[in-house]
Amino acid sequence: MMGRGLRTEALGDMAERYDCTECKETLYGQKHILKEENPYCTKCYEALFSHNCEACKKLIGCTSKDLSYKDRHWHSECFLCIKCSRSLVDRPFATKDSMLICTECYSNEYSAKCHACLKTIMPGSKKMEHKGNSWHEHCFTCNRCQQPIGTRSFVQKEGNNYCLPCYEKQFALQCVNCKKPITTGGVNYRDQPWHKECFVCIGCKQQLAGQRFTSRDDFAYCLDCFCNLFAKKCAYCTTPISGLGGSKYISFEQRQWHNNCFNCKKCCVSLVGRGFLTCKDDILCPDCGKDF
Repeated sequence: MMGRGLRTEALGDMAERYDCTECKETLYGQKHILKEENPYCTKCYEALFSHNCEACKKLIGCTSKDLSYKDRHWHSECFLCIKCSRSLVDRPFATKDSMLICTECYSNEYSAKCHACLKTIMPGSKKMEHKGNSWHEHCFTCNRCQQPIGTRSFVQKEGNNYCLPCYEKQFALQCVNCKKPITTGGVNYRDQPWHKECFVCIGCKQQLAGQRFTSRDDFAYCLDCFCNLFAKKCAYCTTPISGLGGSKYISFEQRQWHNNCFNCKKCCVSLVGRGFLTCKDDILCPDCGKDF
């Protein structure tokens, strides 16, 4: 904010002419103003250089103090807070929609309120924000230990904030494998909590979260490990028959086949749902069996 200082004086009789730069009227015995060392009568100066007040819209004359802020001008008596009408001369202020407002009114009207103490967070002071709420730095504390959280990691539960150590002590489940707290990304298996990274296949140690798996003797297995360890082998192709997911297979005299492997050894016709004959380790359709 800037004010205008104007120099005026009265002149006595002088030998040389001393005229207004604009209207050329003599300035002898008249008040005048120097601007860039050029003299002006008050009337010409006001017409050429004076501004209109932003508040009352009247001219700010030579005898009035001109207060300016960002190329706008006010009479000193018009330089007031739009809310409480207090003078802003020598007082800190802000602007809202181009209107002048003292810092107290600005804070009460527009500044955020602390979610904890409900008091205004003054402009320029440090504040903490989370999910649309704001706190004074000293009010942003752990609900359990009451210590300031600052920039540390925290967890919000039922509207309260907890530093991670306090949250783990009070709420977090413990992984049945590593016995450490589960803060995010847990898996529930047989009503027991696991970290995702701890819930793995007992065979190959691949993570099972989000994957198809099965269990045997209370141990979890990925499908590949389960089939390789426990599934019966197809008598034709020798690969495991999982029997999982509703897949069908043929079983006969301690031997098993995939449905698409249960074919006549000689003519390769499918024997699923048909009569068949056996010859040693082979299966044959009735037509091909006649030859034996």
